[in-house]
Amino acid sequence: MHPSSPRTSPRFTRVPPVTGHKFFLLFLFLLGYLVYYPYAADASGLRYHIFRILGSAVTLLSVYAISFRRGLVFFALLLAVPALLQRTVLFRADASILSHFAIFLSFAFDVFVIVVIFRRVFAREEPDAETVFGALCIYLMVAFSFASLYTLIATLQTNAFYLDPLTNSHKSPNAFDFVYYSFGTMTSLGAAGIVAVSPQLRSLSVIEAILGVLYLAVLISRLMGAYRSSRHALQKDDAEP
Repeated sequence: MHPSSPRTSPRFTRVPPVTGHKFFLLFLFLLGYLVYYPYAADASGLRYHIFRILGSAVTLLSVYAISFRRGLVFFALLLAVPALLQRTVLFRADASILSHFAIFLSFAFDVFVIVVIFRRVFAREEPDAETVFGALCIYLMVAFSFASLYTLIATLQTNAFYLDPLTNSHKSPNAFDFVYYSFGTMTSLGAAGIVAVSPQLRSLSVIEAILGVLYLAVLISRLMGAYRSSRHALQKDDAEP
């Protein structure tokens, strides 16, 4: 009879995070980008350049966060080039074809990163803290992606948005107005002072609101529940003699 070997179960095997701290760093920069946005998006000088550098850092960290395979990195870098241009040189949107094309390619880059992170995060049966940060990155990036779509529609339709003059000091929506409207729609809180006028914009707003509710109600709750169950199982296993 062979001596009993220590109990090993795939259920309790500690698997190191597959991405290190990539999602955590990306989440911090996305959050910092959102916080700093209203102070520098329409500014000039040093604040504007810091904002541009922060936006470029978010783009490069997005590529780094999905660097699981060489093929993904290569394709992400190809899409990252127009995204970097959009967030640096071509930041101010106008009605030119070049600006429309840059916004669209930047949106395509964001969608590609979201899909890759989504497949990586929610494919894990035993999520860890890094997985949770990946899910939070998806939530923030979806809101920024819709803000890009709103920017594109606003450049194509000049009266797509209506700004209430009682709550706004400017007549035309600026860059942060689109971000504000997107996050207000995503969280179902609403964006006071800015209203969608065109039918296409209203339809897109409804889609974003539905995605935001479903994401929080279904995916995040499932992820957090699995994370707590995994931590509880590990603690229980460690406590057993």
